[in-house]
Amino acid sequence: MSRIAKQPIPIPAGTEVKLDAGVLTVTGPKGTLTREVKPDVIILIDGGYVTLKPKNDSDIFSRALWGTYASHVKNMLAGVNTPYAKKLILEGVGFKSEVKGTDLNLALGFSHGVVVPIPTGLTVTAEKNNITITGVDKEMVGQFAAKVRAMKKPEPYKGKGFRYDTEVIRRKQGKKAA
Repeated sequence: MSRIAKQPIPIPAGTEVKLDAGVLTVTGPKGTLTREVKPDVIILIDGGYVTLKPKNDSDIFSRALWGTYASHVKNMLAGVNTPYAKKLILEGVGFKSEVKGTDLNLALGFSHGVVVPIPTGLTVTAEKNNITITGVDKEMVGQFAAKVRAMKKPEPYKGKGFRYDTEVIRRKQGKKAA
């Protein structure tokens, strides 16, 4: 049983939640998010709260989706009110990052520059090798940050590469001179 999904989820002021034909729509001051939902979970919107119930308590699949959909609804409600943000730090001599139009241009020590298209719905800023990714969809922000970080993961000897601002890179000693 999901402990998260048992509690009703409050709808913040200025936010509207609709469920039409299996599509959940959340509209707030910062944007609109939509998500298709399966009929295995019953979503009720009433009195400023969203409550979720599994359609069949004995079905393992609907009980598994119950907590998942509760987390999705909470993330959607939070995202349309205050956008999510991820910060990446690029460390290394000669490594550069800049935003040109709808592309993120990276110089990562390869023989060529790396161009990453920025998905619609995300705002990316790059200043002094600090990249900030913001958007209303938590999944999209996290996925794009992970995609950019995968271009040059931090290495343990000098710490060069992309790392999250809260991430700590464990350093290795390296070779010893004889």
